[in-house]
Amino acid sequence: MNETENNTQEENAVKPEDYSCVLLLENATIEKANNPNFPLDAYNVFYKQDDKLLLDVCRGSKIKIFDYYYDKYGKNCVQRISWGYGKVNPKLWMENRKSKPKKR
Repeated sequence: MNETENNTQEENAVKPEDYSCVLLLENATIEKANNPNFPLDAYNVFYKQDDKLLLDVCRGSKIKIFDYYYDKYGKNCVQRISWGYGKVNPKLWMENRKSKPKKR
């Protein structure tokens, strides 16, 4: 493969950002996915890849999450999308933290 083919593959790669999704955990175990330190709006996504059942923790709308996995892994890959076990308010979760100027 030459350099232009590599660049073309990288440009055509399916990225979660393109679907307004955030992958919090990839190829996780059930124990790691059931962590209460995730935000309330996180989903557990069960999908098949090469006849293996895998689990990711993802944020975004359920439809966008499905579209992302469908485009990335193909037809019939998504087995189940269910609510995660996170208990943290999404506004207070670490990804949404921004440095705010101090009030005087």
